[in-house]
Amino acid sequence: MTEVLKTAHPATVRAWVEGWVISRDAPQPVREPWGLRVDVGLPGHVARHIVAAPTPETLQRLTATLTIAGTWLKLCAPAAAITLPPRWSVQDEEYMMTVPLTRARAQAPPGYTLAITTRAGVTAARLLTAAGEVAARGQFAVARGTAVVDKVETAADHRRRGLGTVIMKTIAATAASKGAHTGVLVATAQGRSLYETLGWTLHTPVTAAVLTA
Repeated sequence: MTEVLKTAHPATVRAWVEGWVISRDAPQPVREPWGLRVDVGLPGHVARHIVAAPTPETLQRLTATLTIAGTWLKLCAPAAAITLPPRWSVQDEEYMMTVPLTRARAQAPPGYTLAITTRAGVTAARLLTAAGEVAARGQFAVARGTAVVDKVETAADHRRRGLGTVIMKTIAATAASKGAHTGVLVATAQGRSLYETLGWTLHTPVTAAVLTA
């Protein structure tokens, strides 16, 4: 029997991919036998292949057919369970996380102004200083009733002030007001700690790998 290393919910993975391409203004995903392909077309990020249920056989077939440097794999499985040929450089493990959305908003801390804008299907939340500098930001796009959260960051000089929490709560409330019922994102290990305090839970580990020259 073929062993599934780690299985994520296909609908959740597809919503994440569809929201990600909206957020990044990338081409629409293409269905493949192993999952989804996005032809990103950037230097060092030519394409990405997203596999919700990677098996050793699937990975063997997939890596045998991919030859262009800068091609990425996004595999819904822990890095310890993934074996790839030497030309594939495995990155730090990431974490796909989900949360039920609520409309509970957070107030901007003293000294900051909260700005929310929407353009081309992407809603951005920003905390601005009195000088108009971006202290913290994040954005989302809605796909299949799911808010796909992306590009969450806090400027170095403004960290440890709770700004990330304000951004995440603002994103959740704004997405809920637009009809989304679930949030999904892919976090680093550091980001995962923040999101867990806000009620986000692990859906699946994600192993990223890039084909080197």
